[in-house]
Amino acid sequence: MRILGIIPARYASTRFPGKPLIDIKGKTMIQLVYEQALQSTKLDEVVVATDDERILLHVRAFGGRAILTSPDHQSGTDRCAEVAEKLPGFDVLINIQGDEPFIDPLQIDMLCTCFESEGTELATLVKKINTAEELHNPNSPKVILNSSSEAIYFSRTAIPYLRNIELPNWISSHTFYKHIGIYGYRIDALKAITKLQVSSLEKAEALEQLRWIENGYKIKVAITDIENQAIDTPDDLKKILSSYQNPGQSTK
Repeated sequence: MRILGIIPARYASTRFPGKPLIDIKGKTMIQLVYEQALQSTKLDEVVVATDDERILLHVRAFGGRAILTSPDHQSGTDRCAEVAEKLPGFDVLINIQGDEPFIDPLQIDMLCTCFESEGTELATLVKKINTAEELHNPNSPKVILNSSSEAIYFSRTAIPYLRNIELPNWISSHTFYKHIGIYGYRIDALKAITKLQVSSLEKAEALEQLRWIENGYKIKVAITDIENQAIDTPDDLKKILSSYQNPGQSTK
């Protein structure tokens, strides 16, 4: 099984334009993500998929591999599908978030392991929620799992609803999971899901994975205990910089 790690990287972010090229203690965010991905023991190759020549040239300048993709893609999944067409010969693609400069390579390996089962079409990671603030944060999607460790629903609200339990007591009364936004796709499944029409559930929650579930696809889930740090806004960057002590050091 050959596995390709893809890091989608857009320049025109609404909340933080140009963020793949921001400096984090001497290295750009996209370089840090790339270097972390290279430390995975499961990936056969890593490539940045971008719609901007500035990012393309920068990645090549530090010795990385990058490919220019269409500027019209609505999601990282669509960008990954274009790369699958341009770089054939892989069985599985891993979509690595380009705004998590300290992603742990162990998380990438964990996701890759899901595809050791031939029945796995799609896969992702989840993490137990430990605080009420996180539980009720609509920017942190929640996930419900079935007994086969498959995701059966994602929501921006806290799910399931705990009837007859006061809201402050929810976090201590049930195990809730949040979604960690790294995806894996078997090639045939990736090609198929990008041809699906936007679904009603996806429109309601603004979560593309609901389109897959609504159309009958199963999403295998692995549970991680590693916290991720995403940079979505300039304020996120300030928080990261205040706690960042070891530039270039692996998290493995």
